[in-house]
Amino acid sequence: MNKKFGFWSIVLLTINGIIGTGIFLSPAGVVKVAGTYTPLVYILAGLFAIILAITFASAAKYISKNGSGYAYSKAAFGNEVGYYVGITRFAAGSIAWGVMATAVVRTTLGIFGGPDAQTQGNITLGFLILMGILLAIVFSGSYITKIASNISTIGKITALLVAVFAGLAIFLKTGQNNFMSINQAVDTAGELIVKPMDASIFVGAILAAFYAYTGFESVASAASEMEEPEKNLPKAIPLAIGIVALIYVSVVSIAMIINPEGILNSTEPVILASAFVNPLIKNIIIYGAVISMFGINIAAAFSTPRIFEAMADEGQLPMFLSKKTKQGVPLFAFLVTASMAIAVPMAFQYNMRGIMIISSVSRFIQFLVVPMAVIMFYYDKNKEPKIETAQKMFFTDVVIPIIAFVTSAFLLYKFSWAEQFSMVNDNGETVTNTYAIWAMIIGYVILPIGVYIPYKMGLYKEKKVVSSSNRSVS
Repeated sequence: MNKKFGFWSIVLLTINGIIGTGIFLSPAGVVKVAGTYTPLVYILAGLFAIILAITFASAAKYISKNGSGYAYSKAAFGNEVGYYVGITRFAAGSIAWGVMATAVVRTTLGIFGGPDAQTQGNITLGFLILMGILLAIVFSGSYITKIASNISTIGKITALLVAVFAGLAIFLKTGQNNFMSINQAVDTAGELIVKPMDASIFVGAILAAFYAYTGFESVASAASEMEEPEKNLPKAIPLAIGIVALIYVSVVSIAMIINPEGILNSTEPVILASAFVNPLIKNIIIYGAVISMFGINIAAAFSTPRIFEAMADEGQLPMFLSKKTKQGVPLFAFLVTASMAIAVPMAFQYNMRGIMIISSVSRFIQFLVVPMAVIMFYYDKNKEPKIETAQKMFFTDVVIPIIAFVTSAFLLYKFSWAEQFSMVNDNGETVTNTYAIWAMIIGYVILPIGVYIPYKMGLYKEKKVVSSSNRSVS
């Protein structure tokens, strides 16, 4: 029951952690901005994701402990940097899990009950039921979790492929290509929906599309549950990103060919389904969206608690957080993570716009630190031991990380900070987004300080573990 993830299961887990709500629920967001440039935007965003994926994969061949970005940062730069990356990544991961859980509950209620069913009481009830189901799956052990992850991944890929091939069949049957018509689409006021393209809009579109590829950075958080992670992760993560990019580009391209206005003007919970008229195809896409969102919650439930477990193993959090059940599940780390994933969205009254910023910023902290960590590993400047048998490659371990760092810094600079810290109230006025401000304060100041002080006082004890013949004693 505790059989570990093999190579193809890691590939599917990575795909499962990436494909979530975006491609099903909000493709119109990128299409409205990029217009006919949308496929190119998804290609370029995918290339950036592959560059980062190669960087994380290169780090994984040097450090195969749990924790992903936390483990790499700590090994390269020492306790303090690793600690901050770990604790903020945990906070962001927990909140992101809560956001994804809320999305699947809201969407499911919208599909089967309509807008009137999306009450706060129903969302809370559905939220708790979903968390209970995820708890049962994860607590059953790696084998059942792997099966559930694989099934959900295959389900969401199947739904997206159905959309691609059904759209292709419609195009071949009718011969109509509406791809270019999107530039003439107008809203109810008669204004063009897609504005003229310039460099700023193009970069913003790439950034928006890139978020549909995130999630790969958390896969290695549970490296101990994988077979030969130092060998399989560097191959599996880039391959998974490539598959996802191919699917994304195919889906948005075919949807824009057959019915771009259906996507732009959709009022359905699953916007991608609006590109099709056939009820069977629409239902396959709708149910695929539900499976997709459920699957990404499985990935979050599996990976996120491992960050706390890894930090406890290293003596940077209380040791009880690394205690595992007979099925190999970090019980208390999972319960703490799930509690935060439930409590934060409820406390913010499910205001997703207010709390998602903490997840976005945390990702970019990793995207800046991990590339530099890989370079440190290559030049043997790391603070902690790494796998000495790792094969060094200048291109993947130095050139690619430099490109990843520069690109991440540029995108972070272009991040819409003013938009994230403002919101429109019921009167149509732009006001300060207090939810986002409090999310940042809690996740990046209060929580790190609150658990760092006991750590510096020596109240946490390090768990002595020999993880494999190639790893050092932690």
